[in-house]
Amino acid sequence: MNWFIDCITKNYANFNGRARRKEYWMFILFDFLFNIIADLIFGNFGEIGDSPIRIIHIIWLAMLLPYLSVTVRRLHDTDRSGWWLLIGFIPLIGSIILFIFMCQDSTRSLNQYGENPKRL
Repeated sequence: MNWFIDCITKNYANFNGRARRKEYWMFILFDFLFNIIADLIFGNFGEIGDSPIRIIHIIWLAMLLPYLSVTVRRLHDTDRSGWWLLIGFIPLIGSIILFIFMCQDSTRSLNQYGENPKRL
């Protein structure tokens, strides 16, 4: 839970540095769980008049920037540029490649994005 809170508070829009595998996957896990809970609670409620905007959409938009930043920092940890995130726009293949990148271990030593976060 602390990994998720750190991504929300300290690193909300921090695209610099590196993020460990554990930080990335804990963020993804808790974001997924909170989305399920929010959907159960607010899925049928929260419509503003005739507008299709729901509270769940506001929550999703609020979590978009931390998701992008932790993903870019995770790519930095594997010694890749954050621009690799755009490969996800390629249907199916892009998502598989990104998943493989996110599962890879960190670069063991200093890389162009900073010191290995496992050693800090």
